[in-house]
Amino acid sequence: MTVSAIAIMSAVSVPAFAEEAAAQADAPATEAASDASTGGGIVVTATRRSERAINVPIAVSSLSGEKLDVLNSSGQDIRFLASRVPSLQIESSFGRTFPRFYIRGLGNTDFSADAAQPVSVVYDNVALESPMLKAFPVFDLENVEVLKGPQGTLFGRNTPAGVVKLTSKRPTEDLNGHISASWGSFNTANIEAAIGAPITDHLRFRVAGLLQRRDNWVKNDYTQTINSKNFEGYRDFAGRFMLEYENGPLDLLLNVHGRSLRGTARLFRGNAIQKGTNDLVPGYDIGHTAQNGDNPQSLDSWGINLQGSYAFGGVGTLYSITAWERADVFSRGDIDGSYPGAVPFQVQTGGDTSPKEFSQEVRFASEKFGDVSFQAGAYYFNQNLDNGSGSWNNANVYAPTSVMHLDNETYAFFGSGEYTPTSSLILRAGVRWSHDRRHSILVDGADINARGPGIGVSTGHVAGSNWSWDGSATYKISSSSSVYGRVASGYLGAALKNDTQSGVATVARPQTTTSYEIGFKSEQPGLFNFSIDAYFSNTHNIQLTAVGGGSNVTQLMNARKAIGYGVETELTATPIEHLQLTLGGSYNFTQLRDKNLFVAPCGSNCTVLDPLVSVNGTRLASIDGNRLPQAPRWIGNATLSYAVPLTETTEVFAYTDWAYRSKVNFFLYQAVEFTGKASVEGGLRVGYRDKARGYEVAAFARNITNQVRIVGAIDFNNLTAMLNEPRIFGGEISFHF
Repeated sequence: MTVSAIAIMSAVSVPAFAEEAAAQADAPATEAASDASTGGGIVVTATRRSERAINVPIAVSSLSGEKLDVLNSSGQDIRFLASRVPSLQIESSFGRTFPRFYIRGLGNTDFSADAAQPVSVVYDNVALESPMLKAFPVFDLENVEVLKGPQGTLFGRNTPAGVVKLTSKRPTEDLNGHISASWGSFNTANIEAAIGAPITDHLRFRVAGLLQRRDNWVKNDYTQTINSKNFEGYRDFAGRFMLEYENGPLDLLLNVHGRSLRGTARLFRGNAIQKGTNDLVPGYDIGHTAQNGDNPQSLDSWGINLQGSYAFGGVGTLYSITAWERADVFSRGDIDGSYPGAVPFQVQTGGDTSPKEFSQEVRFASEKFGDVSFQAGAYYFNQNLDNGSGSWNNANVYAPTSVMHLDNETYAFFGSGEYTPTSSLILRAGVRWSHDRRHSILVDGADINARGPGIGVSTGHVAGSNWSWDGSATYKISSSSSVYGRVASGYLGAALKNDTQSGVATVARPQTTTSYEIGFKSEQPGLFNFSIDAYFSNTHNIQLTAVGGGSNVTQLMNARKAIGYGVETELTATPIEHLQLTLGGSYNFTQLRDKNLFVAPCGSNCTVLDPLVSVNGTRLASIDGNRLPQAPRWIGNATLSYAVPLTETTEVFAYTDWAYRSKVNFFLYQAVEFTGKASVEGGLRVGYRDKARGYEVAAFARNITNQVRIVGAIDFNNLTAMLNEPRIFGGEISFHF
């Protein structure tokens, strides 16, 4: 921590009118700008500078304003972003504590605490590695940006698939804030509040908080249980305090945040899938289950970061981010529960996980010298992860299985440059050198310090270096439209998975992704914004995790390669006054290519569609040619809002949103029962707004059609399903000042 922390002002994304954006390419995010939903030009920070979206050679989706507020209602966690922008999928087998992200089909289904994901989550400019930290709630945000394709030059680490970037609202020079409260089905409450104000001429603050809760709404019909009688409730609280000091060229921003979650873990619904189909068994009631085990879950996390900037007049700006994050998580799950009337098995597993992460970035962004500008910097990341796992019997006696410690370290140096030979052409190139090191210790038992006879000790160590790079060209057809081409590479360091029986660690080699992309962007302020792109990607040595099978374990492996290609498009339009429309969609084709790649299929009961072979007496499925898991071919989304003015300051309004994804495979192998059906979920919000008094009242519905879908599964013994969120009706009132 020898480097003084310096605030990143330009790393916050804001919408702005196109004319303003052109003049403020590197302006502070706190400057006023119009909302993207008005049809104005959009400013994004995909290049670590605030730039007009039509000048950026990356497929970027941005959510802000009313659209973000509506989607983030009814007590949902960060998974609400799934399918809300092209090519983005999010799922979890741990509920609210362990989201797994997929962009253009690339992701990781691994449920282990030490899993590495190829999608990076950057929250307030800090890259989060642990899935438990990526689960931090979404509230009081300026916007969400989704950067698709490799971002291996300028962002953190492990970004071969893309980046999900969340940016909180910062303190401002004026008193402002909001409070909103909603109540809905199952006593679902969502209460959010924030206030910011100046303290002195140079000092200002912002405080924000979120409380989400829901009653247990699934009844346990297994009368002999000594554990919970109801499931699926939670109480989730998060808060954030920001203090900003600005004086001339110096800007410092302190961000302190924390979270406390208490609830039930993901409900595993054993015997819920009808054999030979991907339907629930006839007459299945989602409000009932039969579990002899318990499903408690808790998460406590906190973090602090210090960011700032110092502008050297006429030369450039020095930025720094110093961050510390940690979490303590406990989760216990009855992973083979049953449906009412059947006798459940006795398999309860879980444990404690504690990730701790420190990161430091220093970056210098130059002013434009004639036709040239550049950025250069260094990045350091260190993670310490402790995990203890075990099982419980019917008397709730805990038997430890293993304890594990992981050290994960990265340091990198990066640089990028921009050259504008003419006013219509922007050429960019960047490079990053990264060095990764992972060292793990796993002990079969309860004490990681034990080394006596009979104690299984598994250690592993991997290290390696890699160059990531990108090059692009953007040609401005006019002041409001452009075309671009981009070639980029991404890198995911080698992975480890310990084995106490063999005493050695399984290693997955580093994976590299090369992507080729072309696109077109256009914007007409007040009328529409439109973008379309096409890409092809080639991932060598793709890291895969075989999840489940007859022994319900995770196993690391590499496939020779996986290819992907697709098309993405988005449109925001205001065809008539007071009517706003957004449309988005993507087609993503993914395919594994490795004739010597085999995995263990389900333990029993499922209908495997892949060729089966016997290897040393073990039944294995060939997965050559399969699509990647949790990778839908099609994603579509739409929103429509319309307001009817009553007076100059009051109106009634309606807002509806819809998201579609096509079918998905839950595992690397293909089986009828473990193919998720296509899904369509929609929401509706109607209400009254008084702009002069700053308040709004509304009624809303989420999952309005009450669609029930199997969104995940466990395959080792009894066709276990995980289901989507239930339908929620409710009302909301909010005040803004």
